[in-house]
Amino acid sequence: MATPATIALITGANKGIGFETARQLGKRGIHVIIGARDAQRGADAVKKLTAEGISAASLVLEVTDETSVLAAVKEVERRHGHLDILINNAGILDYAADTGPATTTVAHFRKSFETNFFGLVSVTQAFLPLLRKSPAGRIVNLSSILGSIAEHADRNSPIYLKNFPAYDTSKAAVNLYTVELAQALADTPIKVNGVHPGWVKTEMGGEAAPMEIVDGAKSSVAAATIGPDGPTGGFFHMGVHMRW
Repeated sequence: MATPATIALITGANKGIGFETARQLGKRGIHVIIGARDAQRGADAVKKLTAEGISAASLVLEVTDETSVLAAVKEVERRHGHLDILINNAGILDYAADTGPATTTVAHFRKSFETNFFGLVSVTQAFLPLLRKSPAGRIVNLSSILGSIAEHADRNSPIYLKNFPAYDTSKAAVNLYTVELAQALADTPIKVNGVHPGWVKTEMGGEAAPMEIVDGAKSSVAAATIGPDGPTGGFFHMGVHMRW
């Protein structure tokens, strides 16, 4: 059976916000590719989506492994020849290891950056040739309000003194990369935006989070489906432009 024309790849999509993002895009008739480190978990996620009538497939993709990333690019090219939407959703936050700016180990900073930033850059650059083949490519980078320097510096901000330095700085790096990549692609149809999903009830967010997963995916879906007159190089949450 032929897949729909619009193809979306979501990293880390076998659970949580990534899975719900895939579900919402799939309900719009977009063929979703579940990027997952574990083949079985990816297959299980696809099984759930196809049971809802969604066109979906899985893809083994470890964002910190260059060999895995390049193999994933070749597979998407073999299956579809192009990519329309890339959502860099994979990320890690280790609360116990992020002890504070004076005590978080350099090793943990490196681990956080490997997934949250370097992995994102690796995947984006590797898939960019396939995105250039799309008539309207979209790149969505999952960031966080915790990556906003302006929010951290504001005594009236809800995140003032809420410091998880390895995670926070990795997301701040994602924000700047988003701006610069959008500028580099300004003369193409590709749009690049960052999103803050919110504090969501996931394994990372915990049960105390005020937002449900269905709402946490909405900002990613919105950025992935913006029209030709939509923004690029922005940072958004539920339609609101966030402070950098």
